[in-house]
Amino acid sequence: MRTAKAISESDMETPLLLLDTVDGAVDHKGQPVLRSKSGGWRSAGFIICVEVAERFAYYGISSNLITYLTGPLGQSTATAAQNVNTWSGTASLLPLLGAFVADSFLGRYRTIVIASLIYILGLGLLTLLSMLLSLNSSNCQGTSKFLSCSPPQPQVILFFCSLYLVALGQGGHKPCVQAFGADQFDGQNSEECKAKSSFFNWWYFSTCAGCLVTLWILNYIQENLSWGLGFGLPCIAMIVALVIFLLGTKTYRYSIKEDEKSPFLRIGRVFVAVVWNWRTTPSAIAIEEEARGTLPHQSSEEFKFLNKALLAPDGSKEDGVVCSISEVEEAKAVLRLVPIWVTSLVYAVVFAQSSTFFTKQGATMDRTVVPGFDISAASLQSFISLSIVVFIPIYDRIFVPIARSCSRIPSGITMLQRIGIGMLLSAASMVIAALVEIIRLKTAQEYGLVDLPNVTIPMSIWWLVPQYVLFGIADVFTMVGLQEFFYDQVPNELRSVGLGLYLSIFGVGSFLSSFLISAIEKATDVDGQDSWFANNLNRAHLDYFYWLLAGLSIINLAAYLYFAKSYIYNRKCTI
Repeated sequence: MRTAKAISESDMETPLLLLDTVDGAVDHKGQPVLRSKSGGWRSAGFIICVEVAERFAYYGISSNLITYLTGPLGQSTATAAQNVNTWSGTASLLPLLGAFVADSFLGRYRTIVIASLIYILGLGLLTLLSMLLSLNSSNCQGTSKFLSCSPPQPQVILFFCSLYLVALGQGGHKPCVQAFGADQFDGQNSEECKAKSSFFNWWYFSTCAGCLVTLWILNYIQENLSWGLGFGLPCIAMIVALVIFLLGTKTYRYSIKEDEKSPFLRIGRVFVAVVWNWRTTPSAIAIEEEARGTLPHQSSEEFKFLNKALLAPDGSKEDGVVCSISEVEEAKAVLRLVPIWVTSLVYAVVFAQSSTFFTKQGATMDRTVVPGFDISAASLQSFISLSIVVFIPIYDRIFVPIARSCSRIPSGITMLQRIGIGMLLSAASMVIAALVEIIRLKTAQEYGLVDLPNVTIPMSIWWLVPQYVLFGIADVFTMVGLQEFFYDQVPNELRSVGLGLYLSIFGVGSFLSSFLISAIEKATDVDGQDSWFANNLNRAHLDYFYWLLAGLSIINLAAYLYFAKSYIYNRKCTI
């Protein structure tokens, strides 16, 4: 790719094209890109198809992983839940690494291609190992029942290595694909600005539609036909996804760097300069600000200690020693994200329960759809995706236009308002989950099934649907809001990192969930009493855990509203 300077020289030679070119972007040959022949929904369509396939692959592993770990691998419920949370947490934190590599070295396009290859390798190994473990299990069943049927330890280790290879591939794929998709819309153009806001809605709609296929079909294949086939189909999906992505190469817009310096270096040197100038007095900073002129943003009143970076450590004014105003503002923009990131963690902890304890709850209940056909407990997660698929068109086509006419905001309501509404709904979903669990436990007692964990409780699994549906609607607000917020509010060259930060919320949330489960397990499993997470869920108390999460969600929402109220947006597009 050519530098911005070289591109501007080329633009001087082709003045007739300037009216239709997109600032800050080039085509696959490094030439100025024409708005009419690139980007927009056409290019985004290729990228959305890739994401649908990737989510099909990811949820094909994650949605039913706890069933595989407690089944073929023979782990306890608590251990399996911790392993799922640890893997999910790692998979959600690795996008920070992938985003760093993309924004600093390879660029988003190349990172996506390399990450996809790693993803395919991990899925291929996972398929092979699940088939070997299944073969060992079949051989074990044919031998004496007194022999150990535990899977061979080397194969288990390789299984987890393959699992984390998938996480590594997802880490490079996830932040770059969404950022690359949003890059196809020019935020400086009023029509494309509206389309970009809508893009995040339809992006999530499409990925959830793909998840429905995973949860309805793939989970059934895994539990009733073959785990090897259930893991192999996601591998095939990723191969197809990579081919589709490459087909769109000539239509994409590729962002160019406006500054030769790495954005990480620019922001990092601000914090280094602040440390060097820690003893600088406010009066010295005020004199320097006055000499340079008024700082351009109201945000300059926040984190004023960073203005110390405007001074050289020794008072010199040499180029390269003093940080510029724009560099200080970039650092402030990143720092303003921290309170929102922190206050979103409890939402992520709640989010982790949908693929762990919700699934284990459902496994104890009556899952009959029609005589002779039982639905997979993990398939109930499809109601999250289904509610998203149903609600997003309502949100995007009805709610947003009405709200937009009143607020004059392209997205209808602000990103932070959207996130807060979802947090409130997630707290409500935990309350419903706790009430349903209380009913489930009472049903087990009434029918004398407390000490018979393998016997189905005569209570329909459809009781769990409301908590899944409400959680899905919460995702429409908070998940999509967080995606748009962390993409839009970081410096332009750090947008992959911004989405990496969004994903890291759910990574840290998974780790916090794992830590919380471990701590509660140790605290409640004393004096011969059953813990909240006993293997026999009829003697466990998931309801207590859900009440705890509901309470933490309300406290967290109050803290979030405090920080959101004072947040100053880095950029806004208007109608």
